[in-house]
Amino acid sequence: MEAFDWVFKNKEWLFSGIGLVVVSWVVGVIFKKTKASSTQTIRAGNNSTNVQAGRDVSIGTIKNGSDVGKQ
Repeated sequence: MEAFDWVFKNKEWLFSGIGLVVVSWVVGVIFKKTKASSTQTIRAGNNSTNVQAGRDVSIGTIKNGSDVGKQ
């Protein structure tokens, strides 16, 4: 019951702009979900060159509009 009394006594501050931000932040911190970390693995044979990236990789190419050509 103490929590309800506190909310009732502080309702103007609690539901004003800054109070709403603080309460939302506290609730967000409490219920924050952690992102699953992605892992990348690469297996290479003898005398091989490997490139691993999380996004696009451009090696030795020139892009002109939608055409891609060799350097």
